[in-house]
Amino acid sequence: ETGSDALYPHLGDYDVLTLQAPFGPDKYVEGIKAAERAGYATVIIDSLSHAWAGEGGLLDQHGKIADSGKGNSYTAWRSITPRHNALVEAMLQSSCHVIATMRTKTEYVVEKSDKGKDVPRKVGLAPIQRDGMEYEFTVFLDLSTDHVASASKDRTSLFDGLYFKPTRETGQRLLVWLNAGTDNPGLAPASSPPPDQ
Repeated sequence: ETGSDALYPHLGDYDVLTLQAPFGPDKYVEGIKAAERAGYATVIIDSLSHAWAGEGGLLDQHGKIADSGKGNSYTAWRSITPRHNALVEAMLQSSCHVIATMRTKTEYVVEKSDKGKDVPRKVGLAPIQRDGMEYEFTVFLDLSTDHVASASKDRTSLFDGLYFKPTRETGQRLLVWLNAGTDNPGLAPASSPPPDQ
């Protein structure tokens, strides 16, 4: 994200693929595929929010379709949703571990006050991405302004109910959990007898 990759040499060796506007999801997909072809084990996307709300991102593309007269706001999603889905599939199907950062916005709900008036109430932070994107990840950590993480989704159960500052050990714990699984979940090794009926 705008050259911020140069700020983290203390984290170890890494290579950078800088994306420039327009931030269409196809650029992210190609970046993931390039990392796979090059044999990288991990891809960090910073920030995935640009693919949604950045210049040339999906919301921008949606608005241009709706404004062009070739459709309206509702029908424009027919072109946008497959592009979003292709990005999600590229992350989910990648042979690399995919870590993504997302910007957040303050989320509000409108409720009735004791006087019967509609009033906004702050309920927390929401990622700047298509609704539900957080459910595509195995672990989704929310970071406070002082860098304290809490898991709003955690299939691993490693971080349930914890508040912590992520460190290298956080990644190591995730890697141990990932390596404890099988290479091909759902597929029995060829030498194994078929399961009992």
